[in-house]
Amino acid sequence: MLTLQYILVAASNVYSIIIVVYVLMSWIPNKSGVLGDIDRFLGKLCDPYLNIFKKFIPPIGGIMDISPIVALIVLQLVVQLIVRVL
Repeated sequence: MLTLQYILVAASNVYSIIIVVYVLMSWIPNKSGVLGDIDRFLGKLCDPYLNIFKKFIPPIGGIMDISPIVALIVLQLVVQLIVRVL
């Protein structure tokens, strides 16, 4: 069980880093070439999960989207809950 817990925590940590990189890349204007390809790839990985939270959490002031923060917190809480159950 310990290896399953380790793999689950490691995978969630990697996914969290991917989400942070994707959010930080949203601040870069005019992504073209390699950056555009990376952004599209990360979007395919992150958008399905992030869109769940974007449906329920509107941007603050119409500008600042806090849904990735909530998504990261929920991800970590769910992983910790699963690890404790295992």
